Amino acid sequence: MATLLRARIVRVGNSRGIRIPKVVLDQLDIGPEVEMAVQSDRLVIRAARRTREGWSRRFAAMAAQQDDRLVLESTSRWDKSEWQW
Repeated sequence: MATLLRARIVRVGNSRGIRIPKVVLDQLDIGPEVEMAVQSDRLVIRAARRTREGWSRRFAAMAAQQDDRLVLESTSRWDKSEWQW
């Protein structure tokens, strides 16, 4: 079973916050940003996903499978007929 920690809710300006021990932050590799969600009666806090995380690996896999071609033509009929260039 997981270790249960208690923390006090403290005032942070007009909001409230909790202090998370450094050992917990290090264990979870949580940086300066987190994602929060309310699930039933729980507040879930997790490390924020990094923008475009894993894209390089996925693009390399697509290229290896020769699945990296353009899906659409460079200009479509809609662009030619609907827009004035």
